[in-house]
Amino acid sequence: MNQTRLDSDAPIRRDAAVLALIGNTPLIPLRFAAEGVTLHAKCEFLNPSGSIKDRFARCVITDGEQRGLLTPRSVILECTSGNTGISLAMVGAARGYAVTILMSESASVERRQLLRRFGAEVILLPDGGTYQAGIERSLEMASRDDRYFLPRQFENPLNAEDHEQTTGQEILRQMDGPVDAFVAGYGTGGSLGGCGRAIKNRFPQARIVAMEPAEDEYHAAECRCCFCIEGIAGKGFVPPLLRRAPLDATVKVSALEAMLFTRRLHREFGLLVGTSSGANVAAALHTARDLPAGARIVTLLCDRAERYFSTRLFTENDSPIT
Repeated sequence: MNQTRLDSDAPIRRDAAVLALIGNTPLIPLRFAAEGVTLHAKCEFLNPSGSIKDRFARCVITDGEQRGLLTPRSVILECTSGNTGISLAMVGAARGYAVTILMSESASVERRQLLRRFGAEVILLPDGGTYQAGIERSLEMASRDDRYFLPRQFENPLNAEDHEQTTGQEILRQMDGPVDAFVAGYGTGGSLGGCGRAIKNRFPQARIVAMEPAEDEYHAAECRCCFCIEGIAGKGFVPPLLRRAPLDATVKVSALEAMLFTRRLHREFGLLVGTSSGANVAAALHTARDLPAGARIVTLLCDRAERYFSTRLFTENDSPIT
């Protein structure tokens, strides 16, 4: 939806040092001895709010300011499972904007607390609703109040473009050589599509692989929070940005496998990350089986684990890791 600027309102120019902390995250090797595979993992959980979504939040808010779409009276409004909302709330707080987030009532309590700590208003949607219903709710709210600014994370081309120009270029510099495969899940499709394009442009033979949840229970994932693999879109919702991603294959990962590999990242590597990171690693190891020994495979560690403490990742007894 298009926003219009009120010329009488001057854009906010609050100094926001935290924005300089976003991006340029390290890329580290992870040696999985049992599998005989070394993966290369981009540590996006080290962004200041704790997730890869900080990149989109900085990009869309900066772009809105430059185009005169954000004014002191603006309210940033988005429907999200949590990470994008947290990032928008952080950047909004730093730049001086009000933020309202629509999210499922099944979202973890930690996500709600983080949003509120940054000063965002949280509107809970009934559990079991589709993500499309959440989008329609935000559009309806914006149609009645011209203060609302819609980042539109699932369809905004800035999402993928920013990842192509920042995250993808960082990966290419840090790998300093060929990339044989890039493996990641998708919530919006922005990081998968953008990084995939950057890597394909440099290395056309590289395989771009989408991680998908295996269980049918992951319908409308961004709204229902994916049960265990939060923030990863599953069956029932294909984000528009994903349709333009240069995909070569998909790999399905079960909820149990995602949790097992997340716990391995915690205990074997000292990386306290969330479940989508474990799912990405599992999918990357599956991908390695179809590639020659020594293939250079990159994946993403998307967010930190503090927003999962009340979820099954921490509340269920640990399953044996084999």
